[in-house]
Amino acid sequence: MPQKTSPKRRQRPPQKQPPPGLESKMKPRPKSERPGRRGTGRLQGSVGLITGGDSGIGRAVAAAFAEEGADVMVVYLNEHKDAEETKRMVECHGRRCAVLAGDVRKSEFCRKAVGRTLRELGRIDILVNNVAEQKPHDRFEDLTEAQIVRAFQTNILSYFFMTQAALPHLRSGSVIVNTASVTAYRGSAHLVDYAATKGAIVAFTRSLSQALVDRGIRVNAVAPGPVWTPLIASSFPPDKVATFGSDVPLGRAAEPAEIAPSYVFLSSRDASYMTGQVLHPNGGEIVNS
Repeated sequence: MPQKTSPKRRQRPPQKQPPPGLESKMKPRPKSERPGRRGTGRLQGSVGLITGGDSGIGRAVAAAFAEEGADVMVVYLNEHKDAEETKRMVECHGRRCAVLAGDVRKSEFCRKAVGRTLRELGRIDILVNNVAEQKPHDRFEDLTEAQIVRAFQTNILSYFFMTQAALPHLRSGSVIVNTASVTAYRGSAHLVDYAATKGAIVAFTRSLSQALVDRGIRVNAVAPGPVWTPLIASSFPPDKVATFGSDVPLGRAAEPAEIAPSYVFLSSRDASYMTGQVLHPNGGEIVNS
C-alpha cells in the first residue's frame, strides 16, 4: 500500500506590522478572489454592509458578493488604501461600492454607516458583522483591563451596535452573518480575551436568530480556522507568522477567498432553512458545534 504523506506545511516570510495591519504590505498578498470563478446571480440586486470590509475576509466577502450581483458598503477603521482596493475589486464586477471609515465601537458611528448605506445604495439586505482585533499574551495575568475592554468593544459590542442600527431597515428575507472563530470552540491559551469574544458571538448569533425569526430575518455565523489576513501579520511575532496555520490537518492557513463562499451561501436563498447555525471552514479541525 502507498505510504500516506502529510499535507505540505506551508511557510511564509517572517514579517510584522503595527495593528490593524495593511493587506497591501503583506508578503505574499492574501488571495481575495479565485481566478475563473463566476457568479450565478445568487445575490442579484441585494445590498450588503460589511464591517472590516477593507481587507482579509471582509474584502473577499465584498468581492464574492459583487460577483454574485450585490452592491456593497465597506466599513473600516483607517486602512484607506486597502479600502480603495476593495472598492475597485467590487466595481470590476460591475457593482456599486461605497466606503466609510470610522470606529464601529461607537453606536453613533454605526448609525452613520447605516444612514450612508441607505443614501448611497438605497437599502440593506445583508449585514456582515466581521470586524475584529486580537493581541496575544504569554500569561493570562498579562492581560490588562484596557486590552480586555477593547477586545470586547471591538469584537462583540460593535456587533450589537451595528445590528441595532441596521435592524429598523431590514425586512423579511434579510440576512445577518457574523464572523466567529474556531477559537470559540477549541479555546486559545494565548488569545483568551479574543476567544471569549468569539464565544460570545456564537451565543449572540443563536440568541438573535430566535429573537428575529418571527420577522423573517435569518441570523447565522461563520467560524473560520487560520486565515492569512492583516490581523495575523499585525498580531503575532514574525516567527509565528511564518508558520501560521501549519498545525491544522490541511497543513496551511486558508486564503480569504476560500472562506468567502460560506458567507455567500448563508446570505443566499440556498440557506433559506438555516438560522442560528455556524459554518466551520477551518482546515479540518474537529469541533463540537
